[in-house]
Amino acid sequence: MTKATRRSPAVAGMFYPSNPGELRTALDQSFRNQKFGPGMPPPTMTERKIYGMVTPHAGYMYSGAVAANGYYQISAHDFSNAVIVGPNHYGIGSGVATMKDGVWETPLGQVEVNGIWAQGMAKRSGVVDFDDMAHSRDHCLEVQLPFLQYIRDQFTIVPVILIMQDIDTAFDLGKAIADTVAESDNTVLIASSDLTHYEPNESAHKKDNELIGAMLELDVPKFYSVLERMDVSACGYGAIASIMVAAKSLGATKGELLKYATSGDVTGDTGAVVGYSSVVFV
Repeated sequence: MTKATRRSPAVAGMFYPSNPGELRTALDQSFRNQKFGPGMPPPTMTERKIYGMVTPHAGYMYSGAVAANGYYQISAHDFSNAVIVGPNHYGIGSGVATMKDGVWETPLGQVEVNGIWAQGMAKRSGVVDFDDMAHSRDHCLEVQLPFLQYIRDQFTIVPVILIMQDIDTAFDLGKAIADTVAESDNTVLIASSDLTHYEPNESAHKKDNELIGAMLELDVPKFYSVLERMDVSACGYGAIASIMVAAKSLGATKGELLKYATSGDVTGDTGAVVGYSSVVFV
């Protein structure tokens, strides 16, 4: 991608509707879902600081209502920039990739890349590269944008996608993010990740509950220990860990679980499910 080149939607019409009206309806339904959704935003504006959040990235029919819980909370904050970190499902490009510039398109409009902040992160990090192609096919960041567009008219993004998800990378990236945004109060940090993949519902609940416990404690070494010991197949574990590091560095003292559900809880098909969590770091 060259400057001002558009990153076209890769999963519109699959993970979420490609028609703008139908997409807004799907977002409405995610918030209004009586069992898993939070209700319609915005809540009363609050001075409580949310340093970051974890949100799922499956198709909206599966994880949209769980995701809406986090977006409901951050809709009460006056942010104008979002750092979004997720896993590179296709293994395309650099191990830790952001973008210097460009525009991401969704059916709801365009979102500009915050190149100044992206370059600031890269300067502070030993692992961050600029690689537009790494972002070309993946859904993990793209599916977050309509939610952000739903709650905020104008904002920029710093997209970061990871092949490298080890603990050292998480600490390097998380520190670079925190140091870059430390002097600003208008940025939200988002980790895009699903949790356990394709296991029976009971197993997913058990594994994910323990992993979420480490997230709520903002304990990154414990988080990686649980991942390994319980063999939790969370796809964006490095994204979660890096946002944990950044949030804690910026002043967060704990995580709060807003909602957890599996695809089995949503659809009733409990044989091989995927777990979804909505967590904020405060």
